[in-house]
Amino acid sequence: MSCSPHHDPTPWGAGITVASMVALLVAVAVFAFGRALAEVHPLVAVAVNLVAAGGAAPTAWRMRWAPVTRWVVGGSATGVLLGWLALLMTGLAG
Repeated sequence: MSCSPHHDPTPWGAGITVASMVALLVAVAVFAFGRALAEVHPLVAVAVNLVAAGGAAPTAWRMRWAPVTRWVVGGSATGVLLGWLALLMTGLAG
């Protein structure tokens, strides 16, 4: 008899779909907000993005293993990184 608890199979298809959609939405939001703040002053955009990410990080870190929210947290983290990358690329190009 096994003593290990039963774990349901990981819903990869649904999870990756949720993570991808959240990543897309967060990346667009971070990019749009960053571009708007950069028009005020580039350092304001950097500061606000770092404060927002730093404030959300502890909560996201605690939620990273919850069955459903782990997909949202992963998508959010990916979206923030993609949004920052897009802001960096447009800043270097312009």
